[in-house]
Amino acid sequence: MNKKIFAVHKHEAKTLHYDFRLEIEGFLKSWAIPKGPSSDHNQKRLAIETEDHPLGYKDFEGVIEEGNYGAGTVMLWDSGTYENVSIIDNQPVSAQKAYESGQIKFKLNGKKMKGGWVLIKTTYMGKSNQWLLIKEKDEFENTVSSLTENFDKSVKTNMTIDEIKQDRKI
Repeated sequence: MNKKIFAVHKHEAKTLHYDFRLEIEGFLKSWAIPKGPSSDHNQKRLAIETEDHPLGYKDFEGVIEEGNYGAGTVMLWDSGTYENVSIIDNQPVSAQKAYESGQIKFKLNGKKMKGGWVLIKTTYMGKSNQWLLIKEKDEFENTVSSLTENFDKSVKTNMTIDEIKQDRKI
């Protein structure tokens, strides 16, 4: 299988959230995860689909100035590759086909997020842009401690989000 890139940005905008991004069809499909990803399969995390981003955005880290869309501090929280393992009608399908079907299964090989995961589209209160991000049971599952609390530094600069914000002001 062809490995594609993924990235997770910790984004301190109006509210703190994590932007989960998968390379699909030459773009980064993106979902905002208010509570951040969890490595516990019992913790289904709301993932709100947002706009696609260009592939070049995968390494972005810094401060988006006030008055611009997404204003706030952005940390590259995790990055790596993923393998699409989606199956429909007992046949492997592309990540795009899986996305269109509303269920994408993938294996992450990141610095923080590893193993099997699934994004499942749902409709809640009439909103069709809502998905759930769920960790699968595997050797990388952790039901004891918090993924986002255990790892609070950038994979790019090894700085916290506050250090990135302060660094920009210097």
